[in-house]
Amino acid sequence: MGVFLYHFLDFFFLIFHTILTLFNLLGWIWKKTRLANFISLLLTGFAWFGLGIFYGIGYCPLTDWHWDVLEKLGVKNLPDSYITYIIQRLTGIRMNDQFVEAVTLICFIVALFMSVYLNFFRKKLKVC
Repeated sequence: MGVFLYHFLDFFFLIFHTILTLFNLLGWIWKKTRLANFISLLLTGFAWFGLGIFYGIGYCPLTDWHWDVLEKLGVKNLPDSYITYIIQRLTGIRMNDQFVEAVTLICFIVALFMSVYLNFFRKKLKVC
């Protein structure tokens, strides 16, 4: 593959993965996106904990594929966490991987709780 294609894939993963992450965190807010958010959270959880049994807890295929692209572009010393990478890429600040992973897990649990609650227990709550 040519360098142009790798740069395109880098941009694609950067945008798609970031939007997916934000959707996982916030998709439960809007009634029309709640079911899709719940499914997305389940798939994310399956990757982290199901596939994680074989590849390491917290495994994400999107991160794996993005890292492959970045390595082809000569990027080295990538962090363990995609969120750490996004923060670093957008701000230039390298945060502690363990801290970011802990905050990410807490945010995931809160989003999953909200999604389950709003999808299955409190359908009449008027949030957006």
